[in-house]
Amino acid sequence: MNKLKTLLQLVLLLVGGATFHQTTPAQNRSDRALINEARRITNDDFSFTGQTSKGARIYAVNQPNSRMLDAIDQGLTDLFAIARENNYQRRLNYSDYTIFIAKADRTTNREKVYSPDIAVSAAQYAGSVYDQGGFVYAAGMVLAYNPCAFVFAEHTRDFQRVSDVVRYEGEHLVLYHNDRRFYQRTADHSRGGGHPILK
Repeated sequence: MNKLKTLLQLVLLLVGGATFHQTTPAQNRSDRALINEARRITNDDFSFTGQTSKGARIYAVNQPNSRMLDAIDQGLTDLFAIARENNYQRRLNYSDYTIFIAKADRTTNREKVYSPDIAVSAAQYAGSVYDQGGFVYAAGMVLAYNPCAFVFAEHTRDFQRVSDVVRYEGEHLVLYHNDRRFYQRTADHSRGGGHPILK
């Protein structure tokens, strides 16, 4: 019975388009630095690593299901399509992206709408309407530009929101690598503006 259960789990993972394994100490320094930055911001441990069926690298607090992984790929697909429409060519491969899936610090917003978000330092948002006492709730946050990396909260439903968050965080990274002036104007939402940036 245990062998059958293990085989079924393996088949489900392969059908879902990704394989996952627990992280090991053998990861290279750049991975370790990125993981440490994600931990610093979220206070989470990312026990699982793997990739989506299209090749985006994933670090997650819990093993993501196939719907989450497909939503990530869809968000990147949407990002790459709109980037090409704007004549951007750099960093438009799934393998360019490393995505961290953190624990949600809240699952509903002020209007009681499902909105898994992470709590991050208020920084430039301090004193604004978003300030929750030294922190703000964010749908996602860019972690690094080389490699392109960002973090968002795990979802159990509304996977269209996952695709949107992936696309929107990815906009900052595409702009950083293709149009630095536009990136500088749109990177800081505390001065106004939001997503989508690329239209």
